[in-house]
Amino acid sequence: MKQPCVYVLASQPYGTLYIGVTSDLIARTYQHRAGEVKGFTSKYGVVRLTRFELFDTMHDAIAREKQLKRWHRQWKINLIESENPHWVDLAPGLGLPSAPLVS
Repeated sequence: MKQPCVYVLASQPYGTLYIGVTSDLIARTYQHRAGEVKGFTSKYGVVRLTRFELFDTMHDAIAREKQLKRWHRQWKINLIESENPHWVDLAPGLGLPSAPLVS
C-alpha cells in the first residue's frame, strides 16, 4: 500500500496513542511491531493499528498529522471510535498478523 497516509496506533483500547505519517502503511506498521522504530512506540508497546486515512499527496498527509497531533485526547478517541468502535486491530486486513494482546 504505497500511498501517503496518517495512521493511529494504540497500545490497547483507550491506551497510549501514537499518530504518524508514512507512504507505506504496511511496512511502517510492521516496523513498529518488530521494534524497529526505537523510541515512544517501542517503549510503550503502541502497535495496534486503530485508524488510518489515505491522501493523494504527502503534503496533505503531513498537514492532517499535524492537525491531529494538536487535538485533545478525547477528540482522538472519538475519531477512532467513529469508524472503529471496538478498537479492532486493522492490520490483519492489510495482511499483517494481529498485534499481541496487552495483559
